[in-house]
Amino acid sequence: METTAAKISRISYGAEPGIRFALLLDGKGGCRQLDMAGMCAWKPADGVIWLHLERDHPAAAAWVNVEGRFDPLVSEALLEEETRPRVEPVEEGLLIILRGVCATSPEEAEEPHPDIDLVPLHLWVDVNRVVSLRDSGHYITALRDIRAALEKGKGPQRSGDLLALIGDKLVRDLEPVLDAMDEEVDELDEMIFHGDAGEVRERLKLLRRRSVQLRRYLAPQRDALSRIEHDDATWLVERDKLRLREVIDKLMRFIEYLDAIRDRTGILHDDLSTVISERIARNSNRLAALAALLLPPSVVAGLFGMNVGGIPGVNDTWAFIIIVAFVTISSVATLWVLRRIGWL
Repeated sequence: METTAAKISRISYGAEPGIRFALLLDGKGGCRQLDMAGMCAWKPADGVIWLHLERDHPAAAAWVNVEGRFDPLVSEALLEEETRPRVEPVEEGLLIILRGVCATSPEEAEEPHPDIDLVPLHLWVDVNRVVSLRDSGHYITALRDIRAALEKGKGPQRSGDLLALIGDKLVRDLEPVLDAMDEEVDELDEMIFHGDAGEVRERLKLLRRRSVQLRRYLAPQRDALSRIEHDDATWLVERDKLRLREVIDKLMRFIEYLDAIRDRTGILHDDLSTVISERIARNSNRLAALAALLLPPSVVAGLFGMNVGGIPGVNDTWAFIIIVAFVTISSVATLWVLRRIGWL
């Protein structure tokens, strides 16, 4: 039987157009959910608020441009479609763009599982507000886990704490993706010598493309998190920076892991090319050997099959047997020669 918290979470998640949820942190690890009226009535004195919006929804865009009271450049960056991970300090806050693993939403699957797509998460963080935006078609499990912790009273207590936790969870979700890629490399390594070459080549190509795509975003994400760690914002305490330092270290290991996967796929591709070349050479040798075996009969048949006069043995009853014996002896001799030179 479902708990009351689970029922509340399901009903309130995405109840307002363009707003996935709005939480008011109580400073003790818990939260209180707000509706649109509560969002508009919120004041900094009420505590830290966390708003999670749909970037591509008109209602969310209207709130960012009007109710959010952001600098126009900040509003434009928060609503931008194609972005790479980066961090920009603006007055007392930070404009942050990170990438997280896109998973299947609870509405589409009972058990969400991580995919290899990295989707943008736009953030504005200051001492009193954390505003996060993602596209409506995306689902990031990192935010779900933080929200579940807040509902249990075991979540972050400050904006800096929440930011560090978001970075930690985003990087954490990369690990199963990289593990799955590593297992696929091991599987392809076994398939090279016994599997279908076309299938192995196609999977290697996709795997290498995925590793390059992931690294394309993880390298700047590492730089972005490093910049957050070294920022002098007063709401980032030493504990938050320590957690970010651990996240950066883990992300660096993941980047090295991706480099290793990319190198392994390159080696496997070379091995596959070698195996295919050996198969082609072996088949070519077999065809050449078959042609050599058929050469004596072909020559004899060609000579005695000419429609001209003077062909010997036309009236000899033993001529056919002699020709067959000659062809057999020459074929056996050719076979022996081919075996001696290693073609068969």
